[in-house]
Amino acid sequence: MRALRHFFATQAGTRRKFGPAVLDAIEAAIASAELRTSGEIRFAIETSLELPDLWARRSPRERALDVFGELRVWDSELANGVLIYVLMADRDVEIVADRGAAGCITPAEWEAACRLMETHFRQRRFAEGAVAGVAAVGALLERHFPARAAERDEQPNQPSLL
Repeated sequence: MRALRHFFATQAGTRRKFGPAVLDAIEAAIASAELRTSGEIRFAIETSLELPDLWARRSPRERALDVFGELRVWDSELANGVLIYVLMADRDVEIVADRGAAGCITPAEWEAACRLMETHFRQRRFAEGAVAGVAAVGALLERHFPARAAERDEQPNQPSLL
């Protein structure tokens, strides 16, 4: 069943759900969250896995770890980069945090942010879910990594459509 979902998932369908207005809302939410934290947030949306990944039974979590490295989310001064990864075909959200953020924030807190987004996405509220997820991640980061004076933005705020 999973292979069929991935086979029939299309980038056009993903772009309908995450159109320009939704992508702009995500970008604005990331910019807003990063005003209050020194943490860095990236948002990536992938339609489906490639056939070799499906045959290898790669989980969304494993793919999210790959994307974390590919997008160089780990490349931040305080090791507090966070990736929010959405795999549309599996209807799954994963959060991967760099070692600084992962050491301060519990897996249950990250999981709560994922479930919040998934709840919105199941009801086809993609903009609301993505913005709520970014806000939740931003609040977690703000608790442990408050904004610092004269800080530069180390990661792009634009969501990535993979």
